[in-house]
Amino acid sequence: MAADRRATVTRETKETKIRVELNLDGRGDAEVTTGIGMLDHLLSQVARHGLIDITIEAKGDLETDEHHTVEDVGLALGRALDEALGKREGIVRMADATVPLDEALATVAIDLSGRSYAAVDVDWTGERMGELPTVLVEHLLWSFASEGKLTLHGRVLSGVNDHHKGEALFKALGRALGAASRLDPRQAGRTPSTKGTLTS
Repeated sequence: MAADRRATVTRETKETKIRVELNLDGRGDAEVTTGIGMLDHLLSQVARHGLIDITIEAKGDLETDEHHTVEDVGLALGRALDEALGKREGIVRMADATVPLDEALATVAIDLSGRSYAAVDVDWTGERMGELPTVLVEHLLWSFASEGKLTLHGRVLSGVNDHHKGEALFKALGRALGAASRLDPRQAGRTPSTKGTLTS
């Protein structure tokens, strides 16, 4: 195994206090406590299906609403990913995954390009999944991509139940992220880019 691909990030503002631990070469273990049950559930899917160990402890101003907590968790998780990837040498870099969950079908494509972009297309049925406003799912993924310095395209292709749509989307994210961040022995420490860098 190459260098230790772990990171610990803390983010503290007047609105939130967040700590994230991430291990790209983990077993899919997750300990996520954000105060928003559905957010915990979705992020645990990323860990489990990406074989990435993720620990998140978040305390936010939920008495205001969920927005600051969701946004800042995404930012901190993205920053942890960026730090754990280091110079991004030897990684597969690009991957995609399509995941069904009963009637729902979701696809995610990832490029650990060093450039931040997210395009998320979901037709939600309702305004909330449990305690999580559905409109914040896209914002979470934008925040994650921004600090993670990655390109993310996610679409829910079909579905009726919002829980199924969200869970399929985050399972697909986990599988795509796990595959893209995996070390390719044929790269042998080389950067997977004709530019020679993915960090500038």
